[in-house]
Amino acid sequence: MILQANWKHLLSLVPESPEQEIDWDGLERTELRKLFEQMAETPQNPVWHGEGDVWTHTKMVCEELIKMPAFWQQERNHQQEVFLACLLHDIGKIPCTRMEDGNWTSPNHTSTGAKMAREWLWTVYGLSGTKEMQNIRETICFLIRYHSVPLHILEQSNPERKIWKIASNGELAADFSMERLCMLEEADVRGRISSTKQESLDMVHLCAEMAEEAGCLKGVGTFSSSFSRHAYFSGKNILPEQELYNDTWGEVILLSGLPGTGKDTWIMQNHPDLPVVSLDALRRSMGVSPKENQGAVAQAAQELAKGYLRNHQSFIWNATNLTPQMRGKLVGLFQQYEASVRIIFLETGYEEGLSRNRSRGGKAEVPESVIRKMLKNLVPPERFEAQEVEWHGI
Repeated sequence: MILQANWKHLLSLVPESPEQEIDWDGLERTELRKLFEQMAETPQNPVWHGEGDVWTHTKMVCEELIKMPAFWQQERNHQQEVFLACLLHDIGKIPCTRMEDGNWTSPNHTSTGAKMAREWLWTVYGLSGTKEMQNIRETICFLIRYHSVPLHILEQSNPERKIWKIASNGELAADFSMERLCMLEEADVRGRISSTKQESLDMVHLCAEMAEEAGCLKGVGTFSSSFSRHAYFSGKNILPEQELYNDTWGEVILLSGLPGTGKDTWIMQNHPDLPVVSLDALRRSMGVSPKENQGAVAQAAQELAKGYLRNHQSFIWNATNLTPQMRGKLVGLFQQYEASVRIIFLETGYEEGLSRNRSRGGKAEVPESVIRKMLKNLVPPERFEAQEVEWHGI
């Protein structure tokens, strides 16, 4: 109840009309105040940010956002999501900012910021465990993760493919769209002091025009099949509307989620007849604790999976698989054997997940400090990672 009250109070601080001023004093008294203090101590390159520190810039961005007519044309919940994404869009600069060759730089601050925002929204504001909470949280995180892309769209090796890939995440987080991403980035550009501001605004507008021309400015776009979509996202030289022959023999399900999210229960309820490659089960049979080196367990799991793949046997890979790197290696392995892959991401409320984990007991219980570290690194699967991707709150 406390987490829900915190969230409702934060939402109440989002302006409700163009005439309403932002209550900065109120925002600085919320649970986010520590982040704001750290942002105020984080410098920026004066060439791009003549206004100074990150917090000064962030306040300017939010002020510019509420001046934009397009912002007020959004539904109320979308206004709240975009405003909060603006408020948190540069928190990744706190740990990422450093001096290089006499200049302040913040490499990877967008991806880092998205993970930081996810942890705060999950643990401090209770945004986990249901489809609604998932949608709100990950819409904000996607906006943070990709907010710099519109400004640099022509630097992409294939700008249109990049736009399609980002837009496809609206299938998972329904409130996310390229339109709102470009809205945030326009506010980001307007909320800074720079001699290249107009050029930057032109680039953001160009990205929006490209997305509109591609048919994915306000939605996810359409493909002939999930197989063709994944082929396009994987870099094949095809058009989005082109239909390819599906040469996969069947499907492998790759589960993803923190310990205690009910992956075993989901399997029993949805696919009780499929064989399972379970890292937990292998650990138990091999007498390996989650605290110990997992190399032998991972090797045994891969050998078991390869046996199913060689026999064209569908199966479920049951492990945490919390990062794109972890999932990417497995998806690549399964696809080498011409299997189609469905990634299922499962989550539950934070306290509920910890309770379930504690109920395991003994060697099966994962230390809470480890779960918290896992949550810091968690990146839910994006739509382009496999032929099919689903998120569920349980």
